[in-house]
Amino acid sequence: MSLPTVDELRSEVRDWLQQNWTGLPKHDDPWSSSPERIAWLERVLDAGYAVPTYPTEWFGRGYPNDLAAHIRREFTAVKAPGAGQDKYNIPANTILKLGSVPLKQQLLQDFLTERARTCLLYSEPGAGSDLAGVRTTAVRDGDHWVVNGQKVWTSGAQTADYALLIARTDWDAPKHKGLTFFLLPMKQPGIDVRPLVQITGESHFNEVFITDALVPHDHLLGAEGDGWRALQTALAYERSIMGDTGRSSRNRSRADDLIALAREHGRLDDAAVRRSLAEVLALRELNALNNARAKASTEQGTSSSIMSLGKLAMSRILHAEARLKTELIGAAALLAGRDNPESDDVNFLALNAFFTSIGGGTDQIQRNIIGERVLGLPKEPEADRDIPFRQARRN
Repeated sequence: MSLPTVDELRSEVRDWLQQNWTGLPKHDDPWSSSPERIAWLERVLDAGYAVPTYPTEWFGRGYPNDLAAHIRREFTAVKAPGAGQDKYNIPANTILKLGSVPLKQQLLQDFLTERARTCLLYSEPGAGSDLAGVRTTAVRDGDHWVVNGQKVWTSGAQTADYALLIARTDWDAPKHKGLTFFLLPMKQPGIDVRPLVQITGESHFNEVFITDALVPHDHLLGAEGDGWRALQTALAYERSIMGDTGRSSRNRSRADDLIALAREHGRLDDAAVRRSLAEVLALRELNALNNARAKASTEQGTSSSIMSLGKLAMSRILHAEARLKTELIGAAALLAGRDNPESDDVNFLALNAFFTSIGGGTDQIQRNIIGERVLGLPKEPEADRDIPFRQARRN
């Protein structure tokens, strides 16, 4: 198959968008998709723009990363969603790499059009920073696995149709080798979802209690006992997304424009403020370049430790921005509520910055990954790494 030139592709995408894109009605719930959005995503998928780096048999065009990037840029220019899902759609990318052919035939299209929504069942009350220590169990029973346990910090669990689940299937193997990765149907008896209230007042995270829930054997992602490697593939996509955007669940306001905010409050000529502005903007540019380098060198379905660098950098950027915004508005930062929209936005962004420090692996975990896998520093000692998990010390 011959590839188009960059100019040919950009012209094709522009023409298609001009003929098809008219915008979508406002939809405020981030955990559900409107019928109009689903219909639009189906059109994007049919045109081959949703996942252009995928093989042609799986809705793609077989394009290299650098060519596919031009499709994303054209969609971004007109604020149209749906392109570039081969970079950010965690469940679709994971089952493309690890799912069986029947599973891909059954669900890949639904994940790419948001007809099916997913959540991530990874962290547990006793296994957050050390995900290899999970104690949620899956026991084989014929053509199904029976799952019991508890998960926490799960976004979107209330509306999810499926979950990417890491569970322990062998207690006699060392902790990293006794895990299996599943695609768990969420709409079934035995799954109890309880919202958690965040410091921002939102409730996007949940506890999930699982009692004798069933997952079909053909919903394994990867091989039995190879769940740790499968999990790393899914985590790489999550960290890549967070490193790219650090996005908030709430729409940004004028407080997001640092230079405009400094000018409005008469602080743009302040040398200290200008230095802080320059540092934040430089960090953003550096992080964008680092993420582009990581993605250019990472093949579809693989993970890169460099993604941790971008995720950690975005956490630092958001906290630095929050401190600067708080300084710029001064004593007004003590105010909140609808009567003080700018102060309320600044305080929300300051509190929400902690989400990026925790989600997708804490800042401390990212530093460990960078130190060990990027810089080649000695690994931290793990006394329980090579012993049967049932013999490992439990909190």
